[in-house]
Amino acid sequence: MKKRSLIPIIYILFLMLPIYWLIAMSFKTTGEILSGFSLFPQNWTFENYKVIFTDPTWYRGYINSIIYVTLNTIITVTVALPAAYAFSRYRFLGDKQLFFWLLTNRMAPTAIFALPFFQLYSAVGLFDTHIAVALAHTLFNVPLAVWILEGFMSGVPKELDETAYVDGYSFPKFFGKIFLPTIASGVGVTAFFAFMFSWVELLLAKTLTAVAAKPIAATMTKTASSAGYELGLLAAAGALTIIPGAIVIYFVRNYIARGFALGRV
Repeated sequence: MKKRSLIPIIYILFLMLPIYWLIAMSFKTTGEILSGFSLFPQNWTFENYKVIFTDPTWYRGYINSIIYVTLNTIITVTVALPAAYAFSRYRFLGDKQLFFWLLTNRMAPTAIFALPFFQLYSAVGLFDTHIAVALAHTLFNVPLAVWILEGFMSGVPKELDETAYVDGYSFPKFFGKIFLPTIASGVGVTAFFAFMFSWVELLLAKTLTAVAAKPIAATMTKTASSAGYELGLLAAAGALTIIPGAIVIYFVRNYIARGFALGRV
């Protein structure tokens, strides 16, 4: 039993090591990081975090990222819910082909869509806006969301729909009061993946923004100077980017567990 409990502990420590190393580096100067190996900071400094919280270039990057990621999550879930319901409840000509085509958008490399999006958004005046990045990310997140939600919805018997209609429920009332609570785990899992994929995506977010909506990931790529990269500042910024994801995981942790057991996760 001791050996069995030791393996998960070692595995967790192995997973946490890069995060610890990132946090430890965030309290070091670039000179100390480059000077050699040290398990703990020799001279603790909060200067890296001070720069992030006082320099508008840095803290606005976090605000911009949170805005467009939240917008993308809302749009993705809103669009994917009726689409997934249609795929799970109805059969129509080309439904399987359409479903597969949706998934191919998720398989395609992001780089091939960067230039078309850039030209389109520049033409219609959406370049360097939060909604531009949010809409661009739906190209990849909506197919995944439809796929996940369809798995959850197909697990709900169709008799539930029929019983609700017999009881006099309209479709909107049935969908909002009965069906959505039934697949709440699927909605939570879908929102989690939409948030995370949008949060970590860099290429489209960097290509479609310049100043007003520049995300933190793009800001982190511009820390180079004549003396090299500011490694301590990069580490502090990286450590702070973990926090939103950790908060989302905390609130949907139960849904994710159910998703592994019941849905397509």
